[in-house]
Amino acid sequence: MALVTAESLKPELEMFDVNCQDEAVLDKMVEKCICNRIQADEMVLEWVAYSATKSGLKLTMETLEQFEHDILNKKVKKREGETYNRHRDIHTLQDIIKAEEEEENLLDSYSTPAKGSQKRALTTPEHPHSKRSAALLVSPGLLLSPASFSPSLTPSQKYSQRGGKGEVVVTFGAVQGTRWLGRKDPSSEVQLELLEGPEDSLRCSYKYMFQRLRDVRNVLTEKIEELGEGLRTHFNIEEFSPVSLPAQDRITVLGQVCCDSNGKLNAQSVLLEAGPEQGGQQVPVDLSELQEYSLFPGQVVVIEGMNTTGRKLVASKLYEGVPLPFYSSNIKMETGEEPLNVLVACGPYTPSDSLTFDPLLDLISVIVRDRPDVCLLLGPFVDSKHEQIEKAQVTESFETIFSRCIESIVDGTKSVGSRLVFVPSQRDIHHHFIYPQPPFTLPNLSKEQAQRVMLVPDPCTLLIDGVTFGLTSTDILFHMGAEEISCGTGSDRFSRILKHMLTQRSYYPLYPPVEEVNMDYEKFQSFGQMPLTPDILIMPSELRYFIKDVVGCVCVNPGRLTKGQVGGTYSRLLIQQSSASQDGKRVSPCLAAQVVKI
Repeated sequence: MALVTAESLKPELEMFDVNCQDEAVLDKMVEKCICNRIQADEMVLEWVAYSATKSGLKLTMETLEQFEHDILNKKVKKREGETYNRHRDIHTLQDIIKAEEEEENLLDSYSTPAKGSQKRALTTPEHPHSKRSAALLVSPGLLLSPASFSPSLTPSQKYSQRGGKGEVVVTFGAVQGTRWLGRKDPSSEVQLELLEGPEDSLRCSYKYMFQRLRDVRNVLTEKIEELGEGLRTHFNIEEFSPVSLPAQDRITVLGQVCCDSNGKLNAQSVLLEAGPEQGGQQVPVDLSELQEYSLFPGQVVVIEGMNTTGRKLVASKLYEGVPLPFYSSNIKMETGEEPLNVLVACGPYTPSDSLTFDPLLDLISVIVRDRPDVCLLLGPFVDSKHEQIEKAQVTESFETIFSRCIESIVDGTKSVGSRLVFVPSQRDIHHHFIYPQPPFTLPNLSKEQAQRVMLVPDPCTLLIDGVTFGLTSTDILFHMGAEEISCGTGSDRFSRILKHMLTQRSYYPLYPPVEEVNMDYEKFQSFGQMPLTPDILIMPSELRYFIKDVVGCVCVNPGRLTKGQVGGTYSRLLIQQSSASQDGKRVSPCLAAQVVKI
C-alpha cells in the first residue's frame, strides 16, 4: 500500500479544485492521515464533504484542526468500537475479491442499469475499483495495517481496552507546574552527536564469530589492570599481592569475581581470578567476615584479607569501584535558555497477540501533541519474540515491516520537527544480533528526512546540548539481577546494579554474558565501555520502570511501550546544561522526569 505523502495529496485535492499552496498545511494533512489511519483519497473525500456542509470552508491550519475535532476523532472512536472476525490468508482474500468483481462485470453485461442509478465513480481510469473491492481491499486504512504483515486482521482487544491512558506512574525532580512541551523557538538548533565522535564510534556492520579465546582473555586482563589501577590510586594502595601466595599477614589482592561451577553464584561458590601480573590463578573466597557485600560474575574488585594456606582467601574488607568523572563542557550556557524536552520509548511497539502497530501510532500522537525536541526510540521494532513472528505467520519480509515502521515515525512527526534517534536491539529480528550492535541502515531516507534522523549503535554515549546520555537497549538489569548476590547492603537491587555499571565503567560488566547475548570482546573493548559517567543513563528492562539518582547519574528505565497484550509506558525528561554548581557541588542537568502510561 502506498505511503501517504504531500505529493500524493496534491492530485487528490486538485481533482476537487481545492487549492492548497501552503506546505505546512499539506504536512499537517499527512500527519492526520497517519495518526488517524486513513489514506490520502479518503482524507480528501472527508474534507470535501465537510467543507461543503460549512459553505465551502477554505483549507487552513485552523480549519484542519476543526475538521479533525468534528470528523476524524469520531471516525477513530467508531473504528475502535468495531470488531473484526476475518481470519483468512491475504492472498485468498484478494482472489475472492477478484472473482466476485469478474462475476459482477459478467452480470452487468447482460443487464441494463436502471435510470438514475448511475453514480459518479470516485476512481481514476488507471485504477478502477468496484465498491466491493474498495470495501475489502487489504490495508485500506494505514501504512501499518496488520493485514500487510499477517493473515490475522484482529487488532488487540486488550490493548484498545486498556485503562490509565496518560497516567503518570513515576516522577523525579521538580515536576510541579512543569510544561512538558518542546522549545517554542523552532529555529533553535539542538546539538546532537555521539560523544566519542564518528571516527571512534561503531558506524557500520563488522565481521564477527572470528574471535579467539586468547583475544577474549587479553580483553579481560586489560579490564582487570585498568580498573585495578584506578582502585589502587583512589585508595592509596601500595601494591597488590598474588592471590595464591601463602602469607601470615593481611594482603590486598586484585581480581575478577567468578563462580566455581556453571551454576548460579552464591556465597559459598565465589572465586577470585587474578590477572597475569598477580599470578593468573583462582582462589576461593570466604565472605563470612564481611558485614556487607554485593558481588556478581565479572566484577573487578580489590579484597583485603588473610590467605595463610594459599588455598582460601578470608576476606575482611572489600573495596568498591570508583566511577569516572562527569562530562564538563567549555561552552557557556546562555541565560534564559529554555530546557530541552526529551522523549524516550522502547519497543516492542506491537501487542504480543497482534502485529498492529497501534501503540506506535499512539506514541506518534503523543509526539505531535507534546512536540519534544529529541525522541530517543529504542528497539525492538520487529520483535523476534513476537508470537506471530516465532510461528512464521507474517506475509512480508522483516525488512519491509521495519522500513514501514520507520517511515511512519519519520513522516508522522514531520510537522513537529523533532530529532529522532533510533537504537537497535538484540531482539530486532532483521538486524545483526551481536553485541556491541552496529546502527541500523536506512538507505531509502530522503535527504530532508535524514537531517532529522540519527542512527546510533547499542550501546552508545550521546551528547545532547551539552548533556551526556548513556543508551543501551540490552536488558542488563534483568541479566545482572539474576546473577548478583548481596548481604547487608541496605539498598535496593536496582540501585546496586546501576552503581556496579557506573563503577565498573561498562555498559555490560557481566562475565560470562547470558546465552542470548552474543558478545564480540574485541569490539566490546572499543565500543562497550563508558568513556565517562553519563549525566543520564537510559536502560530499558522487562523489570519495573523507575527513575533513580545513583552517584549523581539519573538512571531511567522507561519500561516497554507494550507489556504483552496491554499498553506499557514511555518516559519524558526536561534537561538543561548546568551553568554553575551550588556550594561546589555538581547540579544535575535533569530538571524533571516522568514515566507515563501510553
